[in-house]
Amino acid sequence: MRKLYLGVDGGGTRCRVRLADADLNTLGEAVGGPSNLQLESGNAAYRSIRAVTEEVFERAGIPIGEAAHTFACFGMAGAHLKSARDEFEAREFPFARVKVLNDVETARAGAHEGDDGAVLIAGTGSSGLALVKGTLHAVGGWGFHVSDTASGAILGRALVRRSLEAHEGLSDGSELTRMVIEKLGGDCNAVMAWSFKAWPTDWGDMVPLFFEYYEKGDPVALEMMDFELGQIDQFVKWFRARGAERLAVVGGFGRRLHPILVERYGEMIVEPKSDALHGALILARQAFP
Repeated sequence: MRKLYLGVDGGGTRCRVRLADADLNTLGEAVGGPSNLQLESGNAAYRSIRAVTEEVFERAGIPIGEAAHTFACFGMAGAHLKSARDEFEAREFPFARVKVLNDVETARAGAHEGDDGAVLIAGTGSSGLALVKGTLHAVGGWGFHVSDTASGAILGRALVRRSLEAHEGLSDGSELTRMVIEKLGGDCNAVMAWSFKAWPTDWGDMVPLFFEYYEKGDPVALEMMDFELGQIDQFVKWFRARGAERLAVVGGFGRRLHPILVERYGEMIVEPKSDALHGALILARQAFP
């Protein structure tokens, strides 16, 4: 009876799943909805994973019953707390065994394929992890409300605040700030009402608009890029102080920043060797050989 491995990259915006054989060759992939463990006390993530599990087995042409012989590793956003990992791991899944980890662990494993090196996730949220001479060094990732400083959600929040200031005449505005206010309803009341219901993913949705106007040289977009690079500077300094020589910046936001980061930090910034899904598969095979 063949052994299968399943890797999950569960982010604040989407959930990706990859099914692989014992040699970690890909058999199928699928994408689902948001899967941060802090959303709906993990229920949103549970629904996403259960749905995409059925889809990935279907795409691989393998009966779903084979999940009973499948060993899974989930790299999940919002899994910083051990209690959250343990609770999610104890839920009813169709797999032989499940290991739940923080998403930065699977991202780092994929980016450096077991070698020393650091990773910074810059997506809807953000967190960092380095492996230096056998020792792991973790930083950030404590959530949108108190952390995630290099994330798209925090940049989006800063941009909305800056746009509201400009709309009220407290600071100079730009075409970008006008577009942000228009996007959110056109006036201060609409922006406030939107903010009461906004999740981190909603704040992160400002990033594509930010990049559109950054590429046009919009002055507020340039100001916001300086803000973002200042956040990343903190992480780079922290990693260097702990002896990390290579840093892969991953996540949708991070990948768009990559050319700018190479110019800013030089050879320290490296391309990830593989993605977080492959990292999850690597760690699944390590946990369940």
